[in-house]
Amino acid sequence: MKKKKPIIALLYDFDKTLSTMDMQNYSFIPRLGLSPDEFWAKASEYTNKHGMERTLSYMYAMVSEAKARNIKLNKKLLEECGKNIEFYPGVTTWFKRINDYAAKKGIVVEHYLISSGTKEIVKGCAIAKEFKEIYGCEFYFENGVAVWPKFVINFTQKTQYYYRVAKGAVDPNDDDGVNKKSETHRIPYRNILYLGDGITDIACMTVVKKNDGHSIAIYPGDESNKVKQILLDNRCNFIVKGDYRANSDLDKVVKNVIDKIAIIEDIEAQQKILAEK
Repeated sequence: MKKKKPIIALLYDFDKTLSTMDMQNYSFIPRLGLSPDEFWAKASEYTNKHGMERTLSYMYAMVSEAKARNIKLNKKLLEECGKNIEFYPGVTTWFKRINDYAAKKGIVVEHYLISSGTKEIVKGCAIAKEFKEIYGCEFYFENGVAVWPKFVINFTQKTQYYYRVAKGAVDPNDDDGVNKKSETHRIPYRNILYLGDGITDIACMTVVKKNDGHSIAIYPGDESNKVKQILLDNRCNFIVKGDYRANSDLDKVVKNVIDKIAIIEDIEAQQKILAEK
């Protein structure tokens, strides 16, 4: 019988983890004739004045600001807004490199996106095809135009998708699968890595780390101070610069974790063989 290869899951935030800034900043906000500061101030105003949840605030701002300018906020427009997204160095070649490295160790890697950003925008970007599943905020469309949030993921809800990936209950509406008690998971918790950039990722980082996985906090440029407290608070395993190129610190960290998991998997397989003799 052919041995089933172990699986490692890499879970990613998107904004400022893979991309250099919020995904709406590249094309969507300029189409409104606003600066990013102006748009996000309007979104924050809904939260500050009306107590609206922050993720819902930005989604409402997208709908209301587009409507005010007679811009049809449809799927085509949103996907087009994904085409100009800029990524940290090495991101576009990262997935294949990591997959190939893991394959040499007898490991299969699956990539999942868990973002509070706009899924319709992500689907138009250059790396959308790299993810096994994309979890993000989605709009409900009437007559082809976005009118209401259909799906929302805020920073605490991200942890739900961690459990979904581990259990193999990847359909976001599979409540039975994600809540079902199981002694074994499709992907062991220790085989999960989470990459995020800050405060909105802390809940997921903490859960992954506490369950013997590995959490990695990404920072832009030389601004390590933006995530250093997460490490000092013992909520992540590593802080690294947003550089996904070969031989970068991030590249080395992830490959070392893959090596570690491969060794553990080999030891456990050997123990099982010896126990059955």
